[in-house]
Amino acid sequence: MLGQLSRIFRRYAEMNLALDRPGVTLTDPQGRAYGEITRIALRRHRIHVEGWAEAERVGLSVNRTRAWTVPAVIDGGSARRGFSLDIPCEAGPLDLLAERAAGQPASRQSLPGFSRAGLLRARLPLALRFARSLAVLAPLIHRWKWQGDLGARETVKERLGLVPRSEAVEIEAALLPETPPAAPPERAATLILPVYNAADLLPETLARIARNSGDAWRLLLIDDASPDPRVRPLLRDWAAGRPQVTLLENPANLGFIGTVNRGFAEARARWPGDPVVLVNSDAMVPPGWLPRLLAPLGEPDVASVTPMSNDAEIFTVPVICQRNDLAPGDGDALDAAAAGFDPRAGLAEAPTGVGFCMALAPRFLAQVPEFDTTFGRGYGEENDWCRKVAALGGRHLCASNLFVEHRGGQSFGNADKQRLLERNLRVIAARYPEYDAEVQEFIRRDPLATGRLALGLVLAAQRQAQMQAQSQAGPVPVYLAHALGGGAESYLQGRIAQATRAGQSALVLRVGQGHRWKLELHGPSGATRGLTNDFALVARLVALLPERRIVYSCGVGARDAAALPGQLLQLAGQGGEVEVLLHDFFPISPSYTLLGDDGAYHGVPRAGQGEVRAQNRAQNRAQDRVHRYQGPDGRVTPLAEWQENWGRLLAAARRIEVFSGSSRDILAEAYPQVAARIAVVPHALPAVPPRIAPGTGEGGAPVIGVLGNIGAQKGAALLQEMSRALARSGAARLVVLGQLDPAYALAAPSLVHGSYELRDLPGLVARYGICGWLMPSIWPETFSFTTHEMLATGLPVVAFDLGAQGEAVARAAAQGAPAALLPLRGDAAAAARGTLAALRDLQAARGAA
Repeated sequence: MLGQLSRIFRRYAEMNLALDRPGVTLTDPQGRAYGEITRIALRRHRIHVEGWAEAERVGLSVNRTRAWTVPAVIDGGSARRGFSLDIPCEAGPLDLLAERAAGQPASRQSLPGFSRAGLLRARLPLALRFARSLAVLAPLIHRWKWQGDLGARETVKERLGLVPRSEAVEIEAALLPETPPAAPPERAATLILPVYNAADLLPETLARIARNSGDAWRLLLIDDASPDPRVRPLLRDWAAGRPQVTLLENPANLGFIGTVNRGFAEARARWPGDPVVLVNSDAMVPPGWLPRLLAPLGEPDVASVTPMSNDAEIFTVPVICQRNDLAPGDGDALDAAAAGFDPRAGLAEAPTGVGFCMALAPRFLAQVPEFDTTFGRGYGEENDWCRKVAALGGRHLCASNLFVEHRGGQSFGNADKQRLLERNLRVIAARYPEYDAEVQEFIRRDPLATGRLALGLVLAAQRQAQMQAQSQAGPVPVYLAHALGGGAESYLQGRIAQATRAGQSALVLRVGQGHRWKLELHGPSGATRGLTNDFALVARLVALLPERRIVYSCGVGARDAAALPGQLLQLAGQGGEVEVLLHDFFPISPSYTLLGDDGAYHGVPRAGQGEVRAQNRAQNRAQDRVHRYQGPDGRVTPLAEWQENWGRLLAAARRIEVFSGSSRDILAEAYPQVAARIAVVPHALPAVPPRIAPGTGEGGAPVIGVLGNIGAQKGAALLQEMSRALARSGAARLVVLGQLDPAYALAAPSLVHGSYELRDLPGLVARYGICGWLMPSIWPETFSFTTHEMLATGLPVVAFDLGAQGEAVARAAAQGAPAALLPLRGDAAAAARGTLAALRDLQAARGAA
């Protein structure tokens, strides 16, 4: 137990240890400066070096590990070129290599590095923090270890910093009532619309105000001396015959703030008790917008109300602070959905309002009657007003039951907007030092996440329908995915990236985390996330996609996995599309690797065969147990019922995609009725490692490399026993490039390197002297990215003769690659001897060739 805790702490320290070293000036042998190192840092077990240099190429070296990059010009026309390098953490002298001219040897300069003793000392303060964290996480650890809750496991890993912390927040079912809310009553209000050019937008903007604002509004329409000769006649013609419209014409340009202040003064003088609503000339108001915007002002401490929009900073849909342009009709469709939100649940307090469409309470406008002219032509003035009013007790709300399209940047142009923003935000930061922290906290807890997610789904459906009309896309994909990472996640992210590049969206329903469901809506402008334990809420949100394709990617880790097939069919709806991707064998058995309780693979478990196999009790009794599923309520689902439920999902699938011939055969044996619909589509590697020359182990003893994170199904127990056998014989050692399940340990001199990136492989092979690879996986993998990466390096590869990994190695061997298969039987010592013999034979054959 202590050894396991020690190994967990080592990984915890690697992921959380942060050290910095001072920068240095880079000088040539004559003492002339040619660059500067501005940052040397250790983060997440990698050494990062940044700076600039007058050099064609720069490299980083620690012992036998090297990495190179080509600096990029950072000052136009200057010789100064910036660079950033990172390599796996290694104790030892850290050197910067610089090739300053073609054909000349690289110069070398020592940098402040990280000694073994220094790294050990730095870990000591983390030990107490680690112990405290374990104490706090004890209930979750109990749920993970003793109740098999994989969601608890992921939460523990996240809290310990072993994986990135989730950005998602909990979503609220109350926002989406079963019965649409009643429309609020109309209330008198004064609209202020400052105009400067925008002649192409004004007809629609004005028509929408007249058509969609009800009967209790009045409008102060103020032309700020627009130089476009079309504007003033247009405004005069439109205002004529509309008694609720007052047209004011500035004799000279006052700028946005001056124009708005003129409107404020006019409104206070004529209608002092009514709220004022700022409306930009590029704000396209939808039907029934005004009563919904004004309703929250009924609370005496509410100072301003802003709607959701496609371009409204922290109130933007679907991704916070990420503007996206809308197609005709999108804005009204989004508002029609927003109008069905519960008005009370849809209110969120914010540090500011956004002035493109903002209602202001008369009480607070009387106390702060103007925008500050310090902000020049505009941008930031409403933030300043909101901060002043907040000091008087006023609150600023966003009404997520209202969506107003903002065709932003029309008044000043995007370049001018950016320049004005940068200047004015500096003023805000100086006046209100706490403001930025409040904005960041709003973003972190995102009280509008539910509305963003719901409206994002409506927008996804809109865009997909537009593409379908042009035969450019099918239904929106809704993926059921796990939280375990690995090849399945890489493939899923590739699919999502392909969709978003094409302007489409994808929804991921992720299981196996702290909440039962994590929803991730991915689109061209980014991702929106939310958490819930309520499947009914998930179903209501998915129903916002009238046409959808339900794609099973993987459900391992779900709290109630036995319910998943039925839930997916419910989400698909009558006649909906279903697709199944076989990344593991969860649809065949709760033991998704098909390993028995004894940790061995005994073939494909099939319903109805358990009684026959159970006669051979010595081998199969424990195996039969793992092919039954116990749900969170204690109910046991036998294998027959499990396969019946998943069989219905497979029967409904229009497409069943597997990634190897081995997987096709296994699935067809379990479900012969779907064999004809199984498509074999092997993965392509997202990134291919370079060819690597074999390393030379110290003292001539071979070094067997093992690539990837190794858990029980990947052969962790086998590696543990192999390392002990090799330690006794001294014939070789193992080096795991990746993580090893802390429940297992390698005997010295074998070791676990820890996390790596694919680009690190050449340096790591040289560092450890790796002469060949062993793929130790003991389950029939559906596809093995790691095996293909091993083969791509050109080093000899040995694997066991089962699953997709065996299939890949056999194919490579048939094509002349240095690859060989071993039978998966016998003890670990025999496996070690077989691996060594195979690697020697492969090396000899390559040498002879």
